[in-house]
Amino acid sequence: MGDKRPAIQAHETIERALRHAGDALSLDVETEFLSTGQLTHMVAEQLLPFDALWFGPCSPYENFDGALRAIRFARESGLPFLGTCAGFQHALIEFARSVLGLIDADHAETNAAAAEPLIAQLPVAMIERTSLVRLDPNSRVATLYKRTEVAERYRCEFGLNPRYLSMIHRGGFRVSGVTDHGTACAIEYSEHPFFIATLFLPECTTSPSAPHPLVLSWLTAAKNLRSAKNVS
Repeated sequence: MGDKRPAIQAHETIERALRHAGDALSLDVETEFLSTGQLTHMVAEQLLPFDALWFGPCSPYENFDGALRAIRFARESGLPFLGTCAGFQHALIEFARSVLGLIDADHAETNAAAAEPLIAQLPVAMIERTSLVRLDPNSRVATLYKRTEVAERYRCEFGLNPRYLSMIHRGGFRVSGVTDHGTACAIEYSEHPFFIATLFLPECTTSPSAPHPLVLSWLTAAKNLRSAKNVS
C-alpha cells in the first residue's frame, strides 16, 4: 500500500522481496496494490480480505487520513503490518494520535508549521544511503535478524523527532533499532502478532538465496492468519 510514482523504485523491490521470501517459505503469495487514494471510511471492509498489510515508501501519501485509518485497523485488528520509510513515519503518527492522545501529531514534510512535529527532518539526510542499524538485543527485530548490528538501505529525509522518543516508548512502542546517529529507525508493537516498521528499506537488501528476515517473518504471520481464518 502507498502511492506509486515513476521515480520511486521501492515498490518494484517490494514485489521482488515478496517473491524471494515466498519461495523460501514455499508460499503462493498473492499481492494487490492499493493506493491511499482508494481508501474510504469503510477501510475495515476494504482490508478484511487481506492477510497482511505492507505500507511502503513515497511520502506524502495522497490520502493522509485514509492511510492512518488503514494503519489503525491493522494495529487494532491484529492484521500483520510492515511499514517501510513512509510506512514507518505514518505508523508513528497514527499511534501518537490514536493511543497517546497527541491529536496534533503531524508530518513536517506536509505541515511545516505543525504544533506537534512528530515526524521531522533528519539531522543527516539518508538519501540512497546504506548505513549501520544498531538493534536492541531484547527486541523482536534483533531476534529475527539473529544479530544486533546490520547494514540497511535508506531513502528518506524525515524521521521520528527525538523529543517524542520517550513518549512513544512509554505508550507501548519499542524503538528496536537506531542509526549510527542515534535516530530511531525501527519500531515494534509487542501487543500485536506482527507490527514492525522501519525507516530503512528491507526490500532493498534481499536476494533469492537470502530473503530478508523481516519479510520472512511478516509472511509467516500472514500465513498463520490465513490458517486461522480457514479453521474458523
